[in-house]
Amino acid sequence: MIETQRLILRRWREEDREPYAAMSADPEVMYWLGQAPMTREQSDARIERFEAQFDQLGHGFFALEAKTDGAFLGFAALAPIPPGPPRPEGYEIGWRLARQAWGNGFATEAAIALLDHGFEQLRLPEIVSFTALTNLRSQAVMERIGLVHDPARDFDHPALADGDPLRPHVVYFMEANRHGELATGSSRGRARTG
Repeated sequence: MIETQRLILRRWREEDREPYAAMSADPEVMYWLGQAPMTREQSDARIERFEAQFDQLGHGFFALEAKTDGAFLGFAALAPIPPGPPRPEGYEIGWRLARQAWGNGFATEAAIALLDHGFEQLRLPEIVSFTALTNLRSQAVMERIGLVHDPARDFDHPALADGDPLRPHVVYFMEANRHGELATGSSRGRARTG
């Protein structure tokens, strides 16, 4: 479990299934992934995969809970990237929030906590994030947390058809030494791991 000022990043619970299914069935939420809305069975299967990854690695896709009222907000992830080009290798940081949670800075807050966890606890040499070229909101989060665009690693997502506006993807990254510089020179809130 990781705590920030407003969030708890934790493993999944049975009561998360319904709000996660609702989030995953929302076409606006799923649009930027280039995926159709999920059925309840598909979203439940995804939670099972998230939990299996936690059992194996001790981290992965964290459920996001609001400290104020315990509401399920979505998830934030720090997980190995499935192997195979053209995606970059290593660990990816990412997020998906329910629509009612958009615009509150939750993705930024969770992502900062996971960068801290990845570099300070897991001792990762680099963390990357990628999204569609047209997804300017996610790119803004990446820039706010200190990631830098690496045009040399941009790619066309193989799961999306030629001509799909979401196919061109941009890659952002941060190396451990840059995180150390930002962490020591920053007044941002530090997450607590428990």
